[in-house]
Amino acid sequence: MDSHAPDRGALVPLAYHATVVDYLRRHEPEVWRWAGARATGADHREALRSMLLRDTYRLEADAHADVHAALAEAMARLGIDAPATLYQSPGHDMNASLVYVPGEVHIILQGPLLDRLSPPELLAVFGHELAHYLLWSRDDGQFLVADRILNDALAAPGASASHRETWRRYALHTELFADRGGAVAARAVAPAVSTLVKVQTGIGSVDAAAYLRQAAEIEAHEAGASAAHSHPETFIRARALALWWEGAADLDPWIETRLHGPLALEKLDLPGQIRLQALTRGFLAHFLAGTPLASEAVLAQVRMMFPDWRDDEPAIGPEGLGPDVADDSVRGYLNALMMDLALADPDQQDAALLRAGQVAQALGSLEALHGNLRRDAGFGKRELDRYQRQLHRELAREGRA
Repeated sequence: MDSHAPDRGALVPLAYHATVVDYLRRHEPEVWRWAGARATGADHREALRSMLLRDTYRLEADAHADVHAALAEAMARLGIDAPATLYQSPGHDMNASLVYVPGEVHIILQGPLLDRLSPPELLAVFGHELAHYLLWSRDDGQFLVADRILNDALAAPGASASHRETWRRYALHTELFADRGGAVAARAVAPAVSTLVKVQTGIGSVDAAAYLRQAAEIEAHEAGASAAHSHPETFIRARALALWWEGAADLDPWIETRLHGPLALEKLDLPGQIRLQALTRGFLAHFLAGTPLASEAVLAQVRMMFPDWRDDEPAIGPEGLGPDVADDSVRGYLNALMMDLALADPDQQDAALLRAGQVAQALGSLEALHGNLRRDAGFGKRELDRYQRQLHRELAREGRA
């Protein structure tokens, strides 16, 4: 084992796990208390055991000593001391899953895993599933509580898009955490990577180093964030695991880019809503800063959104809203906000619209603002041409034309 490679002590939840837990505790305290009080009772445990025994073949230790020895080794490397049971379920596709029961390990194997995986790869599979157990067990079960709340919200009628997106991202981060457990159990990245590829493709032999080169090549040509539902794309998982194993300094921003991407209105998760709210306040402060536009009519419009608005709100200008921070949908939203303020006070509408053009130019959304002017301000071609000439003069005066 590489002396610099991570060990079980490095298996800590990802930043997004903590962010979601903090959000739910702050904004849904009653739901948090209710979900946290839902203990896994004896009746529930027995029902789970009955279901597993009815639907699977239990792999007894006496008859499957090698498999249980591998599981025991993976548990020791991850520091888990609990009774463990293995099951083989029907199905042709290779897979494995953990049925979480506090204080007990229940792992279901599916398909020809035991026939297709090498001993190090089997350790990686067990390490991955055991990492799920570690995550749900740690810190008084708070990460399990968050997972329960998101799953319940998803199952409820009328689940919001933000709840679905939060559940999706939480699941993606959980898989990255579990992949790390697989590498720790195998004491190497290669078995964890080759297992991912085998499970995805069904191929019998995998060159992990070659696939990592392939993953880097894919990443060089695909800059977007993951669109996966619950498990990140295999190339993202392989790259994320290799970067973590190597101790890459830019791992957190890399994960942010690969699993989240910039703020987008149609893909806002719950923490993203808070970020967009703060961004909106800062942007409105920037729009008004250094201008005489904060009339009573305009401030009344602002306070409809933010009743606690202050005169000294910290400003966020276009330089803090680059394409890595927010996408075109957010810039369109900010354009609409500027139009709302510009049209709120007829006495200063012309000056406010010019200010909106100046900010939109810096934001990279001036062309889109022309559409707002036609639709919201009723500009025809003549008015728009005159506006563009006035704006050009203003920008030239500032050296930004």
